[in-house]
Amino acid sequence: MEVVAEDGDPVRMQFLAALLRDAGIEPVMLDANLAGLGLAMFPRRLAVRREDGPRARRILADAGV
Repeated sequence: MEVVAEDGDPVRMQFLAALLRDAGIEPVMLDANLAGLGLAMFPRRLAVRREDGPRARRILADAGV
């Protein structure tokens, strides 16, 4: 797995995940449960399969991320 985005805003991260899914890339949200533990200072991370990493980064860059 390769992390392609990090952010503390859960809504933004869901949006980024939707962009990748629309492009046929299945992302995995990491650290999403830390906020429920009172650890919101840790950003959520969005990861994809290593072979999808370059394409996912291009998609996110094209979206202005």
